[in-house]
Amino acid sequence: MRRVAVVGASAAGLAAAETLRRENFGGTITLIGDEPHLPYDRPPLSKQILSGEWGADRLPLRTPADVDALKLELRLGSAATGLDLAGRSVALADGDQVPYDGLVIATGVRPRRLPGHARAHVLRTLEDALALKGRLEAGCRLVVVGAGFLGAEAAAVARGLGVEVTLLEPAPVPLAHAVGEEVGRVLSGAHADHGVDLRTGVLVQEVTAEGVRLADGTLIEADEVLVAIGSLPNTEWLEGSGLRLDNGLVCDEYGQAASGVYGAGDVAHWYNPLFGTSMRIEHRTHASEQGMAVIRNLLCEDSGAQRAFAPVPYFWSDQYDMKIQAYGYLRGHEEIAVVEGSLAERRFVAAYRRGTRLVGVLGVGVPPKAIRSWRAAIAAGAEWRDTVRGVPAA
Repeated sequence: MRRVAVVGASAAGLAAAETLRRENFGGTITLIGDEPHLPYDRPPLSKQILSGEWGADRLPLRTPADVDALKLELRLGSAATGLDLAGRSVALADGDQVPYDGLVIATGVRPRRLPGHARAHVLRTLEDALALKGRLEAGCRLVVVGAGFLGAEAAAVARGLGVEVTLLEPAPVPLAHAVGEEVGRVLSGAHADHGVDLRTGVLVQEVTAEGVRLADGTLIEADEVLVAIGSLPNTEWLEGSGLRLDNGLVCDEYGQAASGVYGAGDVAHWYNPLFGTSMRIEHRTHASEQGMAVIRNLLCEDSGAQRAFAPVPYFWSDQYDMKIQAYGYLRGHEEIAVVEGSLAERRFVAAYRRGTRLVGVLGVGVPPKAIRSWRAAIAAGAEWRDTVRGVPAA
């Protein structure tokens, strides 16, 4: 193998490129990205960048010197537009073709949008964050559509800046699909305590020049609108390539989509044997871990020494004075038990069950070590009755 192309120049793509060099790959590595920037960190966009605590200079994941040391062929600011699987080449928006022997697809996701006026903000890139930051000031009226983690973080930052915030969510309980109704109510209660006008069970029809219009015709006036209603995997450029696409790039337990082709990060919909299900994870730590794992499997593909990628996913969120951290795969859980602290005090550790197994743990307002010990139990496929014996359900 002499040439590896990595499509996607964010956390997963950078991890893949670094792992190639760490594994003594001496061939050509082409790192392709649609943004003009060197790889940078995205979680701070909705926190430190939006609040003004950080400048953009703190976002890069590596210094220019570190990137130079990898001896990459950088193709930044030029999106991939097509893939010739048989001919092993990637087509770029500028008309060039990038040949490869091995390929890592790490093209991430893009924000879902609402119909209507183009004035609505989204929050995915550095430019997105700076554009919204420049509009937020005390007394400004901001409507955030979507009370998931991204919308909730942005709402919390805006309130800290003195902005009037209305947070709209179609579900009866924000984040219930991810963390359960009991925990969702606890987290959403923090918004009310900080003066956010949280409205649940409402559907937004469109963004207008004046604000947002709900499905029932109600107009909510706003100076600025942030749409945070989830993401779509960036797979359009792969249509017609022969690769299987279904809520992302479909990969097996090794992260492999086809001979010599692997997926990593937010775009990869892969089978995780630890939980016995396919999943697509949009978390920063996961992206780096999968970028490293698929490179090792690519390099040993011919020898048959690949290893299944079966991680315990990790994510975190900062909202007001709450630090939220979780390990595992919480979606589809059947039971929650508070194993430490109190929901009412917003300082607790909650364990999650699916079937007979412990599949996740979430901590709010507790130090990292309070939930770190649970990670090993999740990774070992621990039985619920052995780990949460005698603890009442939440």
